[in-house]
Amino acid sequence: MSAIVDTAIIALKTIILLLGGGVTYIAYKAHRRTGATSLRLLAIGFGTITLGALLAGIANQFLGVTLEQGVLINSLLVAIGLAIVMYSLYLDH
Repeated sequence: MSAIVDTAIIALKTIILLLGGGVTYIAYKAHRRTGATSLRLLAIGFGTITLGALLAGIANQFLGVTLEQGVLINSLLVAIGLAIVMYSLYLDH
């Protein structure tokens, strides 16, 4: 892979980590303040999505995992995270 693509992937994964971490933190703080289960699940869902981006980036850049395998890891964790987010929004509590 070219150095430009590597740098772009690292930059974008860092931005995703910062933004996803921020959303996760805010949702968790809201859960702690209100005790709402839905907000706890929302934090877990966004945390899972953020973890997917982080793990895929680490696996690709440092562990020699191919880009396709990294996309697969990311897609799996994003799908799981979105399912958790959807469930958290479905809860009535």
